[in-house]
Amino acid sequence: MKILTIIGARPQFIKAAVVSRAIGRCAGIEEKILHTGQHYDHNMSRIFFDDLGLPRPAWLLDCCSMQPEPMAEKIAQAVGNETFDCVLLYGDTNSTLAGALFAEQRRIPIAHVEAGLRSFNNAMAEEHNRIETDKRSKWLFCPTHLAVKNLQNENVAGNIYNVGDVMYDAALLFASVAEQKSSVLADLKLTSKQFYLATIHRAENTNNEVLMSVFSAFARIATPDLPIVLPLHPRTRNIIASSTELQAVSSQNPSLRITDPVNYLDMIMLEKHAKLILTDSGGVQKEAYFHKTPCVTIRNETEWVETVEAGWNVIAGTTADSICRAVGADFACQPISDYGTGDSANKIINILCQQKS
Repeated sequence: MKILTIIGARPQFIKAAVVSRAIGRCAGIEEKILHTGQHYDHNMSRIFFDDLGLPRPAWLLDCCSMQPEPMAEKIAQAVGNETFDCVLLYGDTNSTLAGALFAEQRRIPIAHVEAGLRSFNNAMAEEHNRIETDKRSKWLFCPTHLAVKNLQNENVAGNIYNVGDVMYDAALLFASVAEQKSSVLADLKLTSKQFYLATIHRAENTNNEVLMSVFSAFARIATPDLPIVLPLHPRTRNIIASSTELQAVSSQNPSLRITDPVNYLDMIMLEKHAKLILTDSGGVQKEAYFHKTPCVTIRNETEWVETVEAGWNVIAGTTADSICRAVGADFACQPISDYGTGDSANKIINILCQQKS
C-alpha cells in the first residue's frame, strides 16, 4: 500500500509523527509526506521533524496563507503523475481540505484522522474544512464517541471508526522525552505551577477588537507571582505589529511575557507545569487535559466538549471580563475515558492494511 500523507501545520506534524511510526512498523506500506508549508516559521514547522522523528517530506511547498483550492493545484503540480492507494489527512486546516480536493480530483481514497469533530460554528474556516473533508473520505477515524455520532447524524458515506485520539498517543510518547531534552523552564526562569501559559492564533480572534479584549484580560490577570507566558503565533505577532494600540496594550504589563513560538517539547513542558492554560487552540485544550492542567478556552464553543463536561475546561468567550472570570472558575477535573488508551495510531494503520481495497 502506498500512502501520501499531506500536512502543513503544527498539530498535524504531531499527529503524523505517531502514525508514521506505526506505518514504519508495518510491512508492505510505503509512505511519502507532502508538507504544504502552511506554517513557515522554523519553530512551528521544520523543528517538529527534528524533535519528533517524523520522516522528512518528499515535497515541501510554499503555500502559506493560501486557500484550499489553489493549494490543491500546487499539490497536484508537485506530485505529478505519481500514484497512491490512499491520501492520509489530519484535522481541519486549509492543508486538510486542499489534500481532500486533490485526492478527489485524482480519485484516490481519503483517510481522515480526527474525523467527525464539530464546533457547530459555521463562521469558522476549520468547521467548513472538516465537514467538506469528511464528505469526501472513505475512512473516517474518529477520536471520540461524539465524533462518531456527529457523522452518523450527517449520514456520511464513508466507513466510520472510533479509534481514540492520536494526540493522546503523542502525549504519552513524548512527555518523558520533553522532561529529558527541554530546558525551557530554566531558560525562562519559571517555577512549576507558578505561571500561566497562553496561546492565541485563530483567525476569528486575531482582529484588532478581539485582540484588544484578550490582551486587556491578560494584562489584568498577569502578576509578578503568576506571570503569563505567551509564545506568540506569527499571525498574531504580525497583527500586533500593525497596530499601535495593540502594541501598547500587549506591553503594558511586564508580567505578560511574550516569547517567540516554542518547539513541541518545550510546549509540553510549559503545558505540564503551568498552573492554568488560556488558549483558543483545539489541540492545546486536549493537551492541557493530557498533562492534567486546567484550561480556559478563549472562544464561544469547542469541539472538545468532553473536556468541558469533565470540568477541565471552561469556555470563556472573548471579552476581557469573561476571560478574567473564567480564570477564577472552579475546575471539577474528572477523568475522561473517551480518548483511547494510547494505541490509536496502530488501530488506524491496521484498519488501512485490512481494508485497502
